[in-house]
Amino acid sequence: MADSERAAGLARERGVDAGLHLNFTETFSAPAGHEYLVEHHARVAKFLRHNRFAQVFYQPRLANSFEYLVKAQLGEFRRIYGRDPARIDGHHHMHLCANVLFGEFLPEGTLVRRSFSFARGEKSWANRFYRKFVDSRLKRRHRLTDFLFSVEPIEDSKRLLRIFALARHSFVELETHPANAEELLFLQSGKMQELLGDLPVAIGFPEIGRE
Repeated sequence: MADSERAAGLARERGVDAGLHLNFTETFSAPAGHEYLVEHHARVAKFLRHNRFAQVFYQPRLANSFEYLVKAQLGEFRRIYGRDPARIDGHHHMHLCANVLFGEFLPEGTLVRRSFSFARGEKSWANRFYRKFVDSRLKRRHRLTDFLFSVEPIEDSKRLLRIFALARHSFVELETHPANAEELLFLQSGKMQELLGDLPVAIGFPEIGRE
């Protein structure tokens, strides 16, 4: 993106624990000079945006485009951060789409964001089965946290307490979006600290094994 290089410089300077956020759907905003990359991205974005189930289906005609996009973004991360990404996730979680999952383009052993975790009754049986399949496939080559939840809805204190209870004996990732003003206010509030209690929180990730 247009500001990626400056942001990477600040992250290196201040020791920010940054990972790679793969982008298959949002138009690149960097200056011109990457026409070939833009062409591949446009084809992939058109497919994934076609409908909300597109990511579930493997598209063989786009296999080379997906591979090129992953390699290009990994290469750019190495260039501006001077290292390999320690963890990988994706914009709109599209790093879990069928073409990336079955193409096995992500570096083996890397910590990769899993599917969102849901209890029985929160999603349909088919939805939960598919997520379980995706996570089992990821686990063959990558390290995962035990659970992934969104902090939203922030007004559901009982739900957050259940999540934090899990974190006392499991690795739990809580996805947040501090760019959302209401969410940032909540994260910095006494209410959040009250719900967390004495639970240790890491901004980033500790070392997580394969199991």
